[in-house]
Amino acid sequence: MSTPARLSSALAGRCLVLALDRRADELAAALTRHGAEIRHAPAMSMIPHVDDPLLLARTAELVTRPPRLLVVTTGVGVRGWFEAADAAGIAPALRTALSGTRVLARGPKACGAARSVGLDVDWVASSGTSAEIIDHLADRDLRGVRAAVQHHGSGADGLDEVLERSGAEVTALTVYRWGPPRDPAAVHLSVRAAAAGEVDAVLFTAAPGTENWLAAAERAGALPGIAEHARAGELLMAAVGPLTAAPLEERGIPALMPARSRMGALVRAVVRHYDLVDPHRRHQEDAP
Repeated sequence: MSTPARLSSALAGRCLVLALDRRADELAAALTRHGAEIRHAPAMSMIPHVDDPLLLARTAELVTRPPRLLVVTTGVGVRGWFEAADAAGIAPALRTALSGTRVLARGPKACGAARSVGLDVDWVASSGTSAEIIDHLADRDLRGVRAAVQHHGSGADGLDEVLERSGAEVTALTVYRWGPPRDPAAVHLSVRAAAAGEVDAVLFTAAPGTENWLAAAERAGALPGIAEHARAGELLMAAVGPLTAAPLEERGIPALMPARSRMGALVRAVVRHYDLVDPHRRHQEDAP
């Protein structure tokens, strides 16, 4: 296999910590093409439930009794749900059953995934939060409405309860959940290194991962040093979007965020940041 061509030297000599589990290799490859040195320190793990008998039973029930309302909360959850349905041989029937269902999406990732599996999306929460969905459903009379909620890894954020209080019959779909880091030692070493000024940036793509990494920093006594380096502009803390950045901002730590909550946009934002820090490297190609 050939090595991907270097796109620029914007990140040459920079050490970046990836505090994420899912799609970490993809992100690492994109950053390496700009010269970055990568350290992996996923602060959480994703535990799939695609073989869970309860998930499959509830999916089969939705096929026979289609919901009038479906809330999808994450792209990975939607895709995982349909992969589970496909493995069980009921994905085509599930698409047919949902063809008349009103679909609400918690942000563009969930919307894009829903459309990619053949669902029509009727409404998207512009803020990417469950709170906006709750506001959208507030004061609606849903008596007799059958609804389904695809949970994200941290739970339902009160969606089930709001729907039930409005009179809906709710089916909860847990496709995956967030678990502890697979390598706690790597996380511990990464927070100590960040506090000691040995890394240039830490990247986050999910709020639970941000919270877990910062909690590890607090346990290690490293958070004051991390915050000091970040506020001085010596350590870049980069998050894929506002939800992911929230645990940083709650602690008064500045975070770089791309204009769009996409992994590719995050890479471009980090590259652009260092282009400005080191303008002499801008668009510099490696010598042959």
